[in-house]
Amino acid sequence: MINDLKRAFFNIFQQEPEACYFAPGRVNLIGEHIDYNGGWVMPCAIHAGTWLLIRFNNESLIRLHSHNFSANAAVPINNNYSKNGNEWFYYSLGVIKALQQEFNLNISGLDLYYFGNIPIGAGLSSSASIEVLTAYAISDLYKLDIPPLDMVKMTQRVENLYIGVQSGIMDQFAVTYGQKNKAMLLNCSSLYHQEIDCNLGDYNLVIINTNKTRKLEDSKYNERVQECNSVLKILQTQINIQYLCDLSFTEWLQYQHLVKDKTLQKRASHVITENERVKNAAEALKKADLNYFGELMFQSHLSLKEYYEVTGVELDTIVDFCSNYYDVIGARMTGAGFGGCAIALLKKGKEKDFTQKLVSFYKEKIGYHPDVYIQEIGGGPTKIF
Repeated sequence: MINDLKRAFFNIFQQEPEACYFAPGRVNLIGEHIDYNGGWVMPCAIHAGTWLLIRFNNESLIRLHSHNFSANAAVPINNNYSKNGNEWFYYSLGVIKALQQEFNLNISGLDLYYFGNIPIGAGLSSSASIEVLTAYAISDLYKLDIPPLDMVKMTQRVENLYIGVQSGIMDQFAVTYGQKNKAMLLNCSSLYHQEIDCNLGDYNLVIINTNKTRKLEDSKYNERVQECNSVLKILQTQINIQYLCDLSFTEWLQYQHLVKDKTLQKRASHVITENERVKNAAEALKKADLNYFGELMFQSHLSLKEYYEVTGVELDTIVDFCSNYYDVIGARMTGAGFGGCAIALLKKGKEKDFTQKLVSFYKEKIGYHPDVYIQEIGGGPTKIF
């Protein structure tokens, strides 16, 4: 594959690339819509990801091309890199702008060619993969030695301030810190994190793409963020908390009467119970109790459906099928919802039967087919050559 990418790079730029880098996508095993509420999440990096081939040029241009998109850009160095649309290359330009500002980089010009095998708009953090990949590559090329945590914080700022999505820190953290066969237990307020062995034993991690794409900028994601902030402000009139996830479920029952709006009550109930589920899931993994872990996955999806209302008929159809398939022990939506992907723990050897039956079930109800991927838990960004 690398040779094919080199040829594509040469066909576009008429020069050989100087280096190649890779950064993974991620799935969140459990802990959805928690990162911006200051609680616990459990993501992991996956083998699917994004590759970047790059070279210097002396034309005072940043030229960006992708195998996956027809849109490309040639942007003069040191302009303000204004974001004038939703094209993919703004994720790269936002990072380059941030690096130039922070490190006073003297860039003569760059040619960048991206290739990804993460389904776009599926909730597997293709955007964070591009952001971290770009930061990692330029840090290496210009010997910036950016510490991983600084890279996480910088790329999150790009997502929030330049792209305009009020996401938490989980995606960039998981992409940057991913380790093979490890889940990451991350506290999104303190940034305390620990790696947990994720030995799936007789089961595979399966990702099911609904093929209903969504963009966070266009979804109700920011609306959910605002709803949670509204609950927090109400509670802060009576109790000293910084995030919703500072509350235990018992404390929430004590104070929920302060929140009169039933919809806001539901949003907070999901957040606080999901935070508890993540902690229970970490203990389940440490004990290699995959059956309990799977139960928590199903509980998580139900809460996201009934209380947070971010699943939709496509994701619910997949999880409904999984709940009735004997060799699946857990399934849930992953990512922001509103389409995107679900994940499941499927007994090894059942991949073909599961895929055939799921596709038939889904297509009958939805009208088109989902895509099914068997994924391994992979590592973080790396230099290929």
